[in-house]
Amino acid sequence: MAQSAMAQMGAAMLSVHGRESAADIVNPVARGLLKAGVTPNVTTLVGTAATILVSVVLIPMDFLVLAAVLSAFFAAFDMVDGTMARLSGGGTAFGATLDASCDRITDGALFGAIAVWFVYVDGASPITVAVTLAVLVLSQVISYIKARGEAGGLTINGGLIERPERLIVAFIGLALEGVGVGHSLAAAMWLLLAGSLITVVQRFLLAARDERAHDRIAPPTGVA
Repeated sequence: MAQSAMAQMGAAMLSVHGRESAADIVNPVARGLLKAGVTPNVTTLVGTAATILVSVVLIPMDFLVLAAVLSAFFAAFDMVDGTMARLSGGGTAFGATLDASCDRITDGALFGAIAVWFVYVDGASPITVAVTLAVLVLSQVISYIKARGEAGGLTINGGLIERPERLIVAFIGLALEGVGVGHSLAAAMWLLLAGSLITVVQRFLLAARDERAHDRIAPPTGVA
């Protein structure tokens, strides 16, 4: 339990301090977009499209440093839509669903593009490609455990590798590989695989230990 609490605290500190340090830039941008009549949901969709384009075009073309820089920029830009929602009176259930879903799509595009780079550019071993695909799947599973648990009334926060940490490790791997530090991206994928497996276990444990873990839930619609 102590390790779990430390993981949650570390993740919370990264999230809070990261947002505080970016607030001076994000808040004016959010206000400007709102004054221009742009909605938070439109901002989410535009940012998602740009992020996907960067991943699926630049990474397979071997522009890894540029891909890392632009991906990091759009990952930071991802805070703008939430700030816009807050400044306009609060977000909506649909907006939160759209934002979370778009995060899953952009994660899939990023790790899918990295897998393509390993196959067609780097000529990496099959095990490296498999590890990357496993990271892609686990990144979705980590988020799904939290979403499904919270839909059932559980509280599931924290874990060793959440989305910010996952993106930071991937971007560093891309940048180092791009400047000639060999096997950096493969090392990043192995690190993410280990961390993601630990995080999946951590989140299942958090779900199992929640005080509402054994509450009865209604059967799915259509089930007698």
